[in-house]
Amino acid sequence: MSNPTFDMGENRRKILIVDDEDILCRLYSLELSDWGYEVVTTTDGVHAMEAIQRYKPDVVVLDIRVGDCDGLELLQTIRNRYYNTPVILHSAYSHYKYDPRSIAADYYVVKRSDLTELKARIGQALESASQHEIHFDTVIMEGGGREQTRHSVSG
Repeated sequence: MSNPTFDMGENRRKILIVDDEDILCRLYSLELSDWGYEVVTTTDGVHAMEAIQRYKPDVVVLDIRVGDCDGLELLQTIRNRYYNTPVILHSAYSHYKYDPRSIAADYYVVKRSDLTELKARIGQALESASQHEIHFDTVIMEGGGREQTRHSVSG
């Protein structure tokens, strides 16, 4: 098991990488940090859920085989708890793309040494998510009370 590691930056979009191969986590972290993202990595499913709760990533990049954890089951857990968080399934196995449980992911990317497609899908997931953000305005009521009004932004 591995505790989450991260590269923090101010006001950068957060990407959580969940992959049981530590070397890939480090590679993705370096590459995506160079692209301006704040990157959190973990190599197991238990810490993935903790990292989502703690760091509130803008996108999760999830391997299908994460140690003893089934990434497709983890995907369902993420969807149940963090429905609006975009998830990109990232696997060396293209046949999982046709597994009915994979449909819960926003994108499916087959692992390659060239990260061009992964970066493109991260960008698309961030763009799509930002078009559906919910913003809250705080209104000060007479007598000092506060009320929050929700405004949904959609594209």
